[in-house]
This record gives sequence, structure tokens and C-alpha cells, in this order.
Amino acid sequence: MPSTATIAGNPGTFDLVVLGGGSGGYSAALRAAQLGLSVALIEENKLGGTCLHNGCIPTKALLHAAEVADVAREGSRLGVRTSCDGIDVAGVHAYKDSVVAGLYKGLQGLIASREVTFVTGHGTLVSPGVVEVDGVRYAGRHVVLATGSYARTLPGLEIGGRVITSDQALTLDHVPSSVVVLGGGVIGVELASVWRSFGAEVQIVEALDHLVPSEDVALSKALERAFRKRGIGFSLGDRFTEAKRSDDGVRVTLESGTTFDADLLLVAVGRGPRTADLGLEAAGVRLDRGFVITDERLRTGVTTPGGGHVWAVGDIVPGLQLAHRGFAQGIFVAESVAAASGVSPDASLPGGPREPAPVDEATIPRITYCEPEVASVGVTQARAEELYGADAVETLEYNLAGNGRSRILGTTGFAKLVRRKDGPVVGMHLIGSRVGELIGEGQLIVGWEAFPEDVASLVHAHPTQNEALGEAHMALAGKPLHAHN
Repeated sequence: MPSTATIAGNPGTFDLVVLGGGSGGYSAALRAAQLGLSVALIEENKLGGTCLHNGCIPTKALLHAAEVADVAREGSRLGVRTSCDGIDVAGVHAYKDSVVAGLYKGLQGLIASREVTFVTGHGTLVSPGVVEVDGVRYAGRHVVLATGSYARTLPGLEIGGRVITSDQALTLDHVPSSVVVLGGGVIGVELASVWRSFGAEVQIVEALDHLVPSEDVALSKALERAFRKRGIGFSLGDRFTEAKRSDDGVRVTLESGTTFDADLLLVAVGRGPRTADLGLEAAGVRLDRGFVITDERLRTGVTTPGGGHVWAVGDIVPGLQLAHRGFAQGIFVAESVAAASGVSPDASLPGGPREPAPVDEATIPRITYCEPEVASVGVTQARAEELYGADAVETLEYNLAGNGRSRILGTTGFAKLVRRKDGPVVGMHLIGSRVGELIGEGQLIVGWEAFPEDVASLVHAHPTQNEALGEAHMALAGKPLHAHN
């Protein structure tokens, strides 16, 4: 018989057992422990999950190295005698790994300081409320499923050798001379951007009509123009059919008969939910194409013997697969469990424990960190017209050419606002260098249903790119200054 883990003063049962130590899992564990709950956190690999070790952080480190390479090449344009003599791949990896290692050490310290019981190993949900790891059972009044995602491929397209996913791309020991990128979404365009800055020839293949196809079409078209100018090739609306490997490279064939030859094929067709071999369906958890089905409060509908719930957060729940979404969901679940346990997530609020509000999916910001960056929050123009009617929607684009800081940085792009006519701003869409740093204000504007007039009256510091948001809202409010409209 498997043994059952115990903790002092609470034999056999934790308040919360979290399966998965990525952004959603560790945030749930940290917040629950902060609120005085007993927590076990189970992770079969490294604490921090895909985002820290194989996704967000290492990818953005590579993108920063790519930015430095581009700046070095262009120094003479600014009167600075710099050049890029090549890419020291080992040195780039050392830099990337040092960033990851520092964050990993800090996260380990946080988990230890909160007295979270951290368990390394593959966990299986053997029954509602019980997770087993290497023969030891960890019982929880509540269980959170936070097992994350994996890099998908296509049927019949085997990963190996010259056919890689983002996992292998992040540890590649050389800069390929040429790459075909299968998929023009976030992962595909970010790595295409890195390799082009490092000197590779890059061709993107996207089956849909635009790059970053989930974004507002104005952003997609602007990114395509920018990539074309950078020498990044792309094929749109043409599906992949075959990849043939050879000793010299790989040949990619599309439905149209078009072929591309390259050193490597990067498969960047999205990420799938990591829910296999976890015992979920046997325990009563409903799955749809591998995703865990929950209600709006992230409950799976499975209850535990202790009167709690089995919850799910992050990439395994249908919706945006973003680390900050999982992070916010983890905090929400921890506070929900605390409220159900009679602990108020906010002791300053009168009236006793309250359930927190669910994470608003509509106001989760989205950023693609290629060059130029793409950032957005809220709905696209097309979606707004579906929701409210074309006649009830108003848009405005403010060109970054009128922004002093953007001119200094040498970036082009724009800020596009989508509003309900005579109503609040419901979408913000940005493209340009570093615009991801602006989307926080955009989230506040959309999330708080601000009117253009509300934002137009705010003072934005000069000279900053942030001014572009103020100018755009001034123009949409009918009083443009640095805009020809």
C-alpha cells in the first residue's frame, strides 16, 4: 500500500495539493501559503516550469541578445563606431542560462521561505483529493491541476535531427545558415526574429492568411511589412504537406507545390495541454482534446472527500496560453480556497471572507517580443464589430512617427484604439520596438472601461513612448495635437 504524506498538526491532509510547479502552480502555492494554508507542491522537472526554463525567460534573453547584435550593426547611423563581428553562441547561452539560474534560485528561496512542501517526481491523481508520487500519497482538501503544456507537432511530422521544436531551438549550439519556421504565431515569429538578427536566412510558413493571425489584422499587416524589410520571408495561406530530411538539410513542401530548402525546420504550431498519464479522467475530470474543462471559477466539477474541489489553471485550461494568465489564475484559486476555509484573502475588507472575482480573460494583455514588438489587450476591430455592430465601433491609429522617443529609438509602428462609439475603449493594439512595456496602461484603460476623454486628460511624461497612448486618446476624444486627423 502506498504511504500517505503527513504534516505536523495536520496528519495526512494538506489544505492544498498543487500538481505542477510552473507559473500557475507555484503562484497558487505561494499565495495559499501566504494566507496560512498548508501546501504541497509537486513538480516532476524544475520549479518554474516551461516559462522559466524552456519558454518565456530564455526566449526573451535570446531576443535581447539579438537586439544588441542589431544595435551593434547600426551604431554608425548614430555616430558610434560599432560592428557585429559574429555571434558567440556559447556566450549567448551562458548569458541566457545565468538569467534563468538567478530567477530559479530566487523562486526556490521563496518556496522554502513560505514553508511549502516541495515534492519532486511525477504525480498522478489517483482519486479526487489524492496525488501519488513514487508510491507516496499526498492528500489535499483541495487539489490544483497546473501541469502546463508541451510543444506540438503535426501528424506524421516526427521531431528529431534537423526537425526541431522551440525546446531544441533554445539550446542549439550554432546559428543555422537557413531555417524554415512552420507556424507564424508567437513562438514562430519570435524565433524567426532571433535567427534573422543572428544572421540566418529565415522563411516562415503560415497556413492562415497573416502572421500572428490572432491579432488585429492591422498589426499583422504591419509586422509583415517590417519582416519583409528585415529580409524575413514568409508564405501565407499555404499549408505544409511534407518534410524530407537529408544529410545536408531539410526540404519542406507546401500544398501549392512550393518547396523550401534549409538547414533546419522549426515546428512552431502551438502547444498542447500536458494532461496525459496523470489519471485525470479516471478521477472524474472531464477533458476535451486534452484540455481540462472547468467552470468560470476554474473548478472541474470534481469534489474531494474533504469537501473541497479539484481545480485547474494555466495552459491546460482552454484559452490564452500565457504565463501571466496562469499566474493570475493560480492566485485566484488560492484565494478562493482560503475564502472557503474561512480565511479572508484581504483582511482589510469588512464582512469576513469573500470569494475573489474570476480572472477576466478579456483584459489579459498579449505581447509578441519579435522586432518590432506586437502588444494588445481587449478585442480586435473585427471582433468588436461582431459584438457591437460595425456602425457602433470607432477606431483610430496614431503613428509612432509623431512620437519623439520612438524617433530616437528608430522604430516605426502605431497605436490602434478600438472603442464603442460614444463609449469606452474596448481594445488597444500596438506595434513598434519596446511597445510591450506600454500595454500595462492599456490593460488598465480597457479593464476599467475608460473613455478616451478620461485618458486624454492624464499627463504622460515627455519624451516617452508612453506619450503615444496619451496622444492617441486625445485624437480619439476629438482634440488631436501631434496627429493629422
